[in-house]
Amino acid sequence: MTQDLRCEEVIDKLLEYLDRELDRETEDALAQHMETCRACFSRAEFERRLRARVRETGKARAPESLRQRVHAIMERY
Repeated sequence: MTQDLRCEEVIDKLLEYLDRELDRETEDALAQHMETCRACFSRAEFERRLRARVRETGKARAPESLRQRVHAIMERY
């Protein structure tokens, strides 16, 4: 992958970048682009924070009243 990436190319590969699924050369090229492009850097930070928030929320336990309602609905069907 060339070193001079366009923002569209970075955004297209951003999720793979965050998941560390890219080869080293591509990963380095994206990182280099984001060092100088505030828009792409901000997008990457947003995605990182969103993922962290989703991970945190996934650990919360549903209230017992909700669990009972869901269980009752499932038993009806």
